[in-house]
Amino acid sequence: MPRELVYFSPALSPRDYRKRVSDIFSRELARQGLRFTSQRRRILAELMKAERHLSEEDLYRALAPSGIGRTTVFRTLKVLKACHLVEQVSGTDRPRFELRWERPHHDHLVCVSCGRIQEVRWPKLEQIQERTCRKIGFIPQWHRHEIFGLCSGCAR
Repeated sequence: MPRELVYFSPALSPRDYRKRVSDIFSRELARQGLRFTSQRRRILAELMKAERHLSEEDLYRALAPSGIGRTTVFRTLKVLKACHLVEQVSGTDRPRFELRWERPHHDHLVCVSCGRIQEVRWPKLEQIQERTCRKIGFIPQWHRHEIFGLCSGCAR
């Protein structure tokens, strides 16, 4: 299966990217009076090495053998979302998550049969949205497009 996630950080090596994301998370945890525990490090590392959008259950199953519980995964995802390092993506069966730091805006094509999520970028569509918002005096804060259908494999 091809990679779902595409990372866009041409200025940083993968190692430097992971370090920067870890540093941001560590600072956010400290700001909240929380520690950057080994469990939180492993959860973040699992998200950073992922090649697809992961559900909370996916993370739990991957990390349970090392003693990380469901509650720790859930709470860590909550903090990661609050500090804008992780974003929730709708899936067909349950929400999935992706690392979002230093990634340009993109949308998702979600297969209702196999659950695969493809990332797409549509610069012309973005321009139309921006122009329309400006025209009517609307100031957008964010948006998300998720299109549900059949991927090429399931459509066959």
